Amino acid sequence: MRRYLRERIESCLRSFGLPDASIVPTFEKPRDPAHGDLTTNVAMSASKIVRTAPAVLARRIIETLQIDRTLVDRVEVAGPGFINFHFSEKFYREQTSQVLSLGPNFGRIETVKRTKTQVEFVSANPTGPLTVGHGRGAVYGDTVARLLEWTGHEVTKEYYFNNAGRQMRILGDSVRLRYLELLGERLPFPEDYYQGEYIKEIAAHLKEQHGDKLRNEPAEGIFKQQAEKEIFDDIKKTLKRVGVVHDVFYNENSLYESGKVREVIEELRSRNLAYDLEGAVWFKATEFGGEKDKVIVKNTGEPTYRLPDIAYHREKLRRGFDLVIDVLGADHVATYPDVLAALKGLGYEPSKVKVLIHQFVTIVQDGEVVKMSTRKANFITLDELIDEVGSDVVRYFFLMRGIDSHLNFDLKLAKEQSEQNPVYYLQYAHARIASIIRHAESQGVDIKAGHDLSPLAEPEELALMKILAEFPDMVESCASSFEPHRLAEYLHELAGFFHKFYHVHRVVTEDKRLTAARIALCLATKTVLANGFAILGISAPEKM
Repeated sequence: MRRYLRERIESCLRSFGLPDASIVPTFEKPRDPAHGDLTTNVAMSASKIVRTAPAVLARRIIETLQIDRTLVDRVEVAGPGFINFHFSEKFYREQTSQVLSLGPNFGRIETVKRTKTQVEFVSANPTGPLTVGHGRGAVYGDTVARLLEWTGHEVTKEYYFNNAGRQMRILGDSVRLRYLELLGERLPFPEDYYQGEYIKEIAAHLKEQHGDKLRNEPAEGIFKQQAEKEIFDDIKKTLKRVGVVHDVFYNENSLYESGKVREVIEELRSRNLAYDLEGAVWFKATEFGGEKDKVIVKNTGEPTYRLPDIAYHREKLRRGFDLVIDVLGADHVATYPDVLAALKGLGYEPSKVKVLIHQFVTIVQDGEVVKMSTRKANFITLDELIDEVGSDVVRYFFLMRGIDSHLNFDLKLAKEQSEQNPVYYLQYAHARIASIIRHAESQGVDIKAGHDLSPLAEPEELALMKILAEFPDMVESCASSFEPHRLAEYLHELAGFFHKFYHVHRVVTEDKRLTAARIALCLATKTVLANGFAILGISAPEKM
């Protein structure tokens, strides 16, 4: 309908003498339903060009507008020149029929050319189990990828990691020392080493496999290799539990081995964007608005984290992605501007890279911070949280707030089996509809009969049809703004409209025609809920 009205209004503006594309009408859903279903400020935007008062131009547009009046009930001018459109009951019945005909594809946008997009998320180095902080980034990144897939993107989900460097050396030595402890040796265990129970478990596995044969092995040999393998296996299993599966695992170390890091330094030098000072190599961040230049190679010869990140992002763009999305924790907020500046300096378009920063997570119960970890590592693992409340609740709770706000994960609410729990409330709506359909079938109702929706005229029925029609717009809007929490809010509102309809009206009645229409409305609601759940990555139960 937005596209249809845009084309009709543009035709009007052309007839008034405006050149093509000089004004592109945009539409919003009014906050007050009394102001219609869609509103546009196009008259205010075009008034200066036409040299006509906005309200006068708005009335002129309405008088000239050629639209299907069976779909648009009325059009009116409001305020200083807004044009409000009120859609007809017929339009909403047709939209509900479309839900039923498209089924699991309702809300998808099919495009001729799919945008090639990479979403990089999680990207935790294999030094320990995933924490709840990693979990928020994992669920958010995966849901953004799902939204983009629904809106015409060819998405690659990527995990970037480093299995080299100081932290990995410490990891290997942590396992080595725990292994020697199991052999009876008493050695000092440094405080900055990895303290978790998982280190002892890896050491025990090595002892089971090799006995005491590894006593003289170096930390960076089998100890580091075994730790990396087991931790990565655990990370992948944990992610799979919340429905996250990556397409590509990209190793930072390969950037060094292939010479790509060295290439970046040489190219920055050739463009006069890198220089030597006090034994270090500096990037001229000030050339791109930075407060000061940044070290990319220390005077020890060791690169800073910025350098491989620059090389990695250059490779992303070289791989032909039209859009690159980085999902990062709040601790990265100060680092990515330098990477984008370096990309610009290297001749790449930094606007192709979208950086999305998520804030931290705190687990609370009855207002108190919860320390659940059994691994003695001073953090709560994502696995422990999944064990506690289930993957559906974990995903939904991580998604129900915008990523720019700190998230308090209410453990008590998450465990509650009542309508107070937003996940229960949503899934119960889907399960209730499934129960209604089973009851209708037991009463001999043919739920596959034609969808004559003309008997639906009650306020609760029309309100439910209206919100169902919003789903495709909501999916597209959430995808373009990278805000899955708005989809969660929409689904919660949809469930509320359905519960209200159900409490006011019987679905299976003596009137067969009305029963068939209400069953169709229930099926359409169930479809949209299920489609929304599929994007959020939560299950759609038939029974609860």
